[in-house]
Amino acid sequence: MATKQTLDKIRKSIEKHLGERIVLKANKGRKKIVVKHGVIENAYPNVFVVRIDGSNNNHTRVSYSYSDILTSTVKLQVYKSSTKTNVS
Repeated sequence: MATKQTLDKIRKSIEKHLGERIVLKANKGRKKIVVKHGVIENAYPNVFVVRIDGSNNNHTRVSYSYSDILTSTVKLQVYKSSTKTNVS
């Protein structure tokens, strides 16, 4: 069972990458895996928000809980040559 400290470690590691470009892989069930590119926009006590890049300057925001990362429902990969972008 996940402890509060484990979820806090996940939250802190996400907070270190605020504003950085990522690849998000989300398991939507029934063998559906969605791969999106975006920026970690904000981290709240129970969830984090990712701004997904869209076509024609459309941006969508999605939020996930830290337990989604713990259970591997969501996987994040930070770009290696990532530079922080403006998150406003």
